[in-house]
Amino acid sequence: MYWGKIIGTLAGLATSKPLLALLGLFLGHQFDRGFASRAQAGGKPEENVIGLNDGFIQALFQCMGHLAKIDGRVSEDEIRATRAVMHRIGLGPAQVQQAIAWFNAGKEPGFALQQVLQGLRRDSAKSDDARRVFVRLVLEVSLAKSRLHKPERAAIWTICTALGIGRVELAQMEAMIRAQKSFRRSPAGDVDTARVKAAYETLGVSQTASNAEIKKAYRRLMNRNHPDKIAASKPEPAVLAEAERRTREVLNAYELLKVRRSIR
Repeated sequence: MYWGKIIGTLAGLATSKPLLALLGLFLGHQFDRGFASRAQAGGKPEENVIGLNDGFIQALFQCMGHLAKIDGRVSEDEIRATRAVMHRIGLGPAQVQQAIAWFNAGKEPGFALQQVLQGLRRDSAKSDDARRVFVRLVLEVSLAKSRLHKPERAAIWTICTALGIGRVELAQMEAMIRAQKSFRRSPAGDVDTARVKAAYETLGVSQTASNAEIKKAYRRLMNRNHPDKIAASKPEPAVLAEAERRTREVLNAYELLKVRRSIR
């Protein structure tokens, strides 16, 4: 596992400051070590470890809404990041609407954060991975905007304390998320963003499409373009070659989005 070192170093190099590149390498190395140790213990990366249940998802989006509103205004960046999480964990259209309702409930002035955390702690008491993923996803939404305000930092620490996440681990998560953000803004990140955008265009879906919609588009295009489907009509070699090219293009686009969005 070496993606942490790559992303950390590239993010540092993007600042044109060698010391930050070294810091990125170190933080990436620490991330890779933690990731590898969990994998050796039988864990799986990111959201796949959870066995997502309604209680977890409800608490997740309620806390996201609470943190987004705690500084007085929910930013467009936080909304986009929340939508991205919905897609990454594979919510269907009905589940997305429910998640939005939970997010809005978390924004209410009387939101009972401690009560929600107590229920979450009971549900995930035996899963360190679930607690880490919860904090990481919440943190990704909060860090989507330019800066964290003191009330938001205090609420994040309240969440971490309730779930047994220490200050060192929280700092590592924040550093890694910020490094990934810097990478996305770098020239290498621009290339990566362009590849993802092209993958959506190849499948003919928008970036807000659900995982189910992406699967459906992929199957439809493969059924339409696969060389085996048109071979019976004895097409011209050029037509067959184009069908093969288009099939590879669709397959590559889908494989890229599968990884980025944890499509199962």
